[in-house]
Amino acid sequence: MIYMKNIHSIQNELLLKEKSLLIIKAMQEFNQNEEYFEYPRFQAFQSGLYDESFKPIFTTIEHKINYFKDSYHLDNNQAYLIVKLPTQRYFGAKYLIVTNKLSFAVVYEKVMLILSSVVVLVFILSIIFLQTFAKPFKKMNETLDNFIKDSVHEINTPLSIINVNIDLYNRKNEPNKYMQRMKAAAKVLSNIYNDMDYLIKHDRLEYEEEYIEMSIFLKERIEYFSEVARMKNITINSDIEEGHVIEMNTKKLQRVVDNTISNAIKYSYENSNIDISLYTKENKSHLAFKDYGVGIEKIEKIFNRYYREDTKKGGFGIGLNIVKSIVDEANIELKIDSTLRVGSTFLYIFPLITTKLI
Repeated sequence: MIYMKNIHSIQNELLLKEKSLLIIKAMQEFNQNEEYFEYPRFQAFQSGLYDESFKPIFTTIEHKINYFKDSYHLDNNQAYLIVKLPTQRYFGAKYLIVTNKLSFAVVYEKVMLILSSVVVLVFILSIIFLQTFAKPFKKMNETLDNFIKDSVHEINTPLSIINVNIDLYNRKNEPNKYMQRMKAAAKVLSNIYNDMDYLIKHDRLEYEEEYIEMSIFLKERIEYFSEVARMKNITINSDIEEGHVIEMNTKKLQRVVDNTISNAIKYSYENSNIDISLYTKENKSHLAFKDYGVGIEKIEKIFNRYYREDTKKGGFGIGLNIVKSIVDEANIELKIDSTLRVGSTFLYIFPLITTKLI
């Protein structure tokens, strides 16, 4: 800014010198035989001739000159150029003074233009940089999405065959631990399949809401995952209050509940418990899932698609991403409390509660 002001001031000094030369030239060309001398006047400049005592001989300068110095100088916003003249040559004048108002508005405009250009340039470069930086991740996500779409079609048929044959075997034979493990493993695969199926279809399908009796729904899902929990000797304890009815799509609620229970089992220590409770607080339904396991190190990242804190646990890292999208869309409040090597609690607070089905 100071540098540009200095340049602007130097340019103004050159303009004043130019005007002073025009006045001197006009006086030099004046013929003494002529009746009068027409003194040069300029629209944006004022000037005058002064004697040795700086008394005006002729001047168009209307304001008071505070001090005189044989050079270019500034007095606030007023610029002066004082030129010393040869004695008794120009109408008895000793000094020629040319002045004008020096405005830095042009400088400010240029500075604002430069700053605006810099900001726009930085913004554009930031976008280009972010797009370039994010391009590999977008490509990776697209690859994973395509892999999931292809996997869904390939998994559906053999998974259905496995489940049907396990059920047929259990009907004809006594249950044994090997078939129980196979059934539990098939349920884990089914949960992954349901996540992938939801992920590729949720943008194309409309999910109608309905009234759901939470106690009945939760008991069914707990029973479904009980075999999976027994594989790690985990006991699912439930304290479910009756009479909770919410309005939500069943498939979406199932994705929330199934993923939360599945993760609780996956990250719990063996021979531990999982506590599931449904209760009323402040006229809202509170659904809590508490496990006693490894805990979560980076809560802010667990909802990112394909993020997994422990890659050894398996899975695609899409379950909690689906959960977050559903609870945000349904205006369900989610609170997470986790301590490493102690366990985690997922609390879902539903916005409305009624006492009976409509």
